[in-house]
Amino acid sequence: MGDDRPTTGIGRRELLGLWGPVALAGAALTALGAGLGGRAGRHRPPVDDRVPRPPDWRTDPAAPGRLAVAGGAGPRANLGRALAALGGIELFVRPGDRVAVKPNCAWDRSPEQAANTDPELVGEIARLCLAAGAASVVVVDNSCHDPARAFARSGIAEAARAAGATVAHQRSAGTVTLDLGGSVLGPWEVLAPIAGADRVINVPVVKHHSLGRATLGMKNWFGAIVGRRASLHQRIDQVCAELGAAFRPTLTVVDATRVLTGGGPTGGSLDLVRPDDLVAVSTDPVAADAWGATRLGLSPAELPYLAVAQRLGLGATDWQSVVEMV
Repeated sequence: MGDDRPTTGIGRRELLGLWGPVALAGAALTALGAGLGGRAGRHRPPVDDRVPRPPDWRTDPAAPGRLAVAGGAGPRANLGRALAALGGIELFVRPGDRVAVKPNCAWDRSPEQAANTDPELVGEIARLCLAAGAASVVVVDNSCHDPARAFARSGIAEAARAAGATVAHQRSAGTVTLDLGGSVLGPWEVLAPIAGADRVINVPVVKHHSLGRATLGMKNWFGAIVGRRASLHQRIDQVCAELGAAFRPTLTVVDATRVLTGGGPTGGSLDLVRPDDLVAVSTDPVAADAWGATRLGLSPAELPYLAVAQRLGLGATDWQSVVEMV
């Protein structure tokens, strides 16, 4: 069935009149799609112009940055000494706060392989926050390997729950669209437990990275976002700095209990793990990463994102000027 009118008599001009507007509309949509797809780091266009920015989780944004490093006594004691040098956890976590702890829990690896943050350190951070009166603590990451396996084998799930915290990841938590506000990063889906927290503590492990040379605090924010993260590695230095500008944590706690000196970020070989037994706590994320770089034999100048972050006003690469060894 259908239209019984003959079609053989339709001329070229009539055909263009019928189908030309459709073709033009299709071309316009194709061009629009290509334009949106070419904007690196944006896995979807903005929903509207009122997409909120991430909160600023710092307790005193105007205060000068500080860095304290402790070692030789295991992750729990090292953390306690470094925090005490900055005034104690009570200076940063107040009664009733909802705290998100962001470790590196990307990989299905054991603690001894040093691909993830040390579980004892993560558990102690959660315990201290709850002891300071936090209403809740959630340990959260967007794992690269299966998240249930990564959280289990890393020991982070057990340590977090033993301390009274909950665990969340990309398969168990929702997301919130936030404008990350960079030249590469625009609106992205951010894990809801991070977006909704009153305080956020970033807990990266010091390890080698095959592309960026080092995984430290700013690179650790890759685990806060959900979407086409692989495409961001094409401009990894700019992206790391923009993540640092978007996510302003209450504290950065750098785990150098075990340092993965090669084969990163996934690790695997125990021969590439060096036991440094150090923990650094800082209110300056640039200084924290600059110090962490030295544990891999790198100067801050060898990690270009640190210079970008410093230009963005995130902190100082001259970590020696703010450090206190305890």
